[in-house]
Amino acid sequence: MPAPEHQPESATFSLVNARADIERAEGQLLGAMERMGYSEASRFALRLAVEEGLVNAFRHGHKDLPPQTPVAFAYTVTPAEVTLDIEDQGPGFKPAEVRDPTLEENLELPTGRGLLLIRAYMTSVEYNAKGNRVRMTYSRPSPTA
Repeated sequence: MPAPEHQPESATFSLVNARADIERAEGQLLGAMERMGYSEASRFALRLAVEEGLVNAFRHGHKDLPPQTPVAFAYTVTPAEVTLDIEDQGPGFKPAEVRDPTLEENLELPTGRGLLLIRAYMTSVEYNAKGNRVRMTYSRPSPTA
């Protein structure tokens, strides 16, 4: 468990779809989480959520935009929780209209799995009204007795 004197760590990035830049941002997030005492399992969950969120932003949100159009990514890590924000410059979408990929009639559709994974790992997932910005919150699990 981290010492109570740990101050929140935050960062903001403007990312283009370049693997090295994305990995650098993820590395800073994971480093902040490690300094706050988050477990390897928690860091894995957040890395997966960030990957899925950024893939969705670039692949779907920026589908019709120039390749170098940046996505905004920000995080805040505290001893109790991690907040992630990802905002693309696309037209947005309606999360409720994405088909459930676990239903038999949707198993072969190529969409929806990233959102399912994000919801599975995060404590809360909220979208702005336009649907081009997601805020994901991960609460540190309670220590087991």
